[in-house]
Formats: sequence, structure tokens, C-alpha cells
Amino acid sequence: MRTHSREPRTLGEGSLDRMARILAARNIDPAAVTALTDEPEPFSPLEALSAGMPPRYRTAVADHSKVLDWAREVAEAAVVPSRGARRQVTTGPSLLMAGVVGAGKTHQAYGAVRLLVQNGVGVRWRATTAADLYAELRPRPGVDSERELAAVSRCPLLIIDDLGAAKASEWTEEITYRLINRRYNLMLPTLITTNLTIRDLRSYLGDRVASRLRQMTTQVEFNEVDRRRYSAAV
Repeated sequence: MRTHSREPRTLGEGSLDRMARILAARNIDPAAVTALTDEPEPFSPLEALSAGMPPRYRTAVADHSKVLDWAREVAEAAVVPSRGARRQVTTGPSLLMAGVVGAGKTHQAYGAVRLLVQNGVGVRWRATTAADLYAELRPRPGVDSERELAAVSRCPLLIIDDLGAAKASEWTEEITYRLINRRYNLMLPTLITTNLTIRDLRSYLGDRVASRLRQMTTQVEFNEVDRRRYSAAV
């Protein structure tokens, strides 16, 4: 039995003529087709990142000194996975931002991720509120909650927004500890925001979670300034 290898086929002059006639019959400019296929629209890493962010934070800028320090340390810890590739976030420090509602904590968190990308660092990241996270991880039929917890735990960069806003229970305390402890052991950078004071976190989260957060994060309390009202005023 003989086998025949097929060589790549190219369009001959006759085929090109037929294609040109078809395009002309449909009032399609051949030059436009060539432009679409040969010269794709440029799409920068920052534009790709912004497309995956909530519209409110697509232009967020980090300017708090502690947040800038965090971004610098994470960038310095980034590694190049292969020759010619961009640096990638692998391990690094974590940051806990505490302060009243409207102090700008979430804005700073998204701005920090944008800053990393602007500095040439590739980021595989995820952002969630604590309440949404608990809803996703709550056991229910047809959902592998343990697999989802493992995926969140191993995400190279995670934003947990509004920790302490959801109703506390033994289950939420246990899930929070398991998540934080895994990221602590893997040394994965985590950005956490909370409306509670750092002192009040212990009573809400429990000793085990508070202890891990104290070890793995730089803690910063934001001033009681409502940035949303300030922005509206100016």
C-alpha cells in the first residue's frame, strides 16, 4: 500500500484571478482583505489587561508609597520562563490594605496590577470580593468546590476585595484560613482590602487567619478620606 505525502499547496495565477473576480462581484476591496490578514491590529499587554478589568478600574493608578513598594518587590521577584519571554509573576510579598469605605483601596489594588504590566511584567491574576468568593466555593450540586479552591489558591496574583464584609461563620473562617494558608506556603502575592481596622480583623477572621496575614503581608491603614466624594467634588 502506497502512501502519498501532501505538500502545502499555493495559489496559482489562475486561482488568484478567480478570487479577485469573486471579491469584485461582492464589492470587496482585495487590499482590505490583505490588510486584515497580513497586518493584525496591535493589542498591547496593558490593553489586554484592561479589557479584563471592571470598567471603573481600567485606568486606575497606584500612587500610595506602600503599594508602589509592593509592586517593585513583586516585579523584582518575577522570572523569565524561557528565552525571549516576558518576566512572569511567580512568588512575592502580599499587601493588606485597611481603611474606611471610599478610601481608594480597590483603586490602588487594580492600579498596582496595571503598574506591573506597564513595567513589562506578565501577570496571570484574578480579582474577587470575599463575598463572591464564598458564594463560588460554597458546596452545591454539580460544582467541584475543592477544585475551585485549589485554582484560586494557586493563582499567581490574587486580589481579595472587601475581606470582612461578608457575614462571618465557622465555614467562612475555615475557607479563608485554607486559602490564605495555601498562598502563604506557596509565597504567592496577594492584595487584600478590608473596611475593618487591622485590630478588628482578628475578631472577625479568628486567630489562625490573623496570624497568617500578619506574617505574610505588609499592613497599611488608609486615611479616612472618601476618594469617591473627592472625585465628584472636583
